[in-house]
Amino acid sequence: MGGLLLASACPSKRMNNRKKIDRFFAMLFTLTSLISVMALGAILVFVFVQGAEPFTVSTAPGIQLVVEGIEEFTVNGQPFKREQGTITLPENTPKLSIRFTGGGNERILELGIDTNEKNPGKKLLFTQHDEGEISYPEASIYTISYPGIIAGLRQKIHIILPDPPYNFFRFISGREWRPTYNKVYGILPMIAGTILASFGALVLGVPIALLCAVFLAEFLPEKTAAIARGCIELLAGIPSVVYGFFGLMILVPLVKNTFHVAAGNGLLSAIIILAVMILPTVITIAETSMRAAPQSQREASLALGASKMQTAWRVVLVHARSGVIAGIILGVSRAVGETMAVILVAGNSVQMIHGPLDSIRTLTATIALEMGYAQGRHGSILFSIGAVLFILILILNSAILFIRRREIPS
Repeated sequence: MGGLLLASACPSKRMNNRKKIDRFFAMLFTLTSLISVMALGAILVFVFVQGAEPFTVSTAPGIQLVVEGIEEFTVNGQPFKREQGTITLPENTPKLSIRFTGGGNERILELGIDTNEKNPGKKLLFTQHDEGEISYPEASIYTISYPGIIAGLRQKIHIILPDPPYNFFRFISGREWRPTYNKVYGILPMIAGTILASFGALVLGVPIALLCAVFLAEFLPEKTAAIARGCIELLAGIPSVVYGFFGLMILVPLVKNTFHVAAGNGLLSAIIILAVMILPTVITIAETSMRAAPQSQREASLALGASKMQTAWRVVLVHARSGVIAGIILGVSRAVGETMAVILVAGNSVQMIHGPLDSIRTLTATIALEMGYAQGRHGSILFSIGAVLFILILILNSAILFIRRREIPS
């Protein structure tokens, strides 16, 4: 009797332990998912906040002064020392009078500030600068250099004017990109380059991918198809820089010699290399969706007298259209976000596109090429480009959800 009670108690205890383990893993998965969502949300908020900054605030709270080789000086009669670092004056300051000692004499720099002028390059009017040489390393930065005892001890005063908030519509529709001197940030050529390269890859790569998927799913023997499927999945794991290097060494010279142009780096090369890169994604998803089609539909089509080719195109492919469309859009999403391969083959010139052989630059290429040295508003504008790129990909993902919702029978 005691043995029976012990045997009946053991399964009950094992069930309780199993429930505790299941509850623990359920809580662990929930916590992990919550942390992942919060991390993704924090990243998106950071990108959008940084991206919105150039269009909402000025680059500085006022006029900034930075000196080199000057230990003590006065600004409008107020004494300062170089150790104080950057000096910020109100933006509506009407004039500046800077006095300091150099070469054994007192030097005077006087200038007026036109507070109503919107162009930073015309905002300052110098009335006295002695032997100082005025230069403009950037549109809103003035540098006044004075000779020292030796060339390496020149005295310099940098006057940095704040840039007003940038116009968002000028950013989206502008055709010029000069971020260093004139500080013009127009990304319309980059948007056009990104869209045209991705659409071209779609037009060139999708038909080839669908033919390969139909051949693998419907015509190739299973053992041979398994080998081919593994090779295609291996292509998806090749780093994008390898594709770009192949395009640079093989494709670009081929385009150059075929069309007799000065350089083969351009839109056509980018389209071809992106089309090759999206093939594994589209083929894999499309072929998986086709293999999931019920065998009864194939048999019914063949019983009605349809050929194997007609069955593949008009029955199997139609049944798998939701997965096929999802694979196509995911492939295009990869084309939109591709960076390294496009940098190597596209030419990277910011210009409006007039033909398939023109050099282009995409949004991702701009971020990768300029983030290393971008400062101030230039760096924030690159975050704005990232936000625009995210919106483009979000539109594609929304299209996937819309198409899948349409495929659900009512």
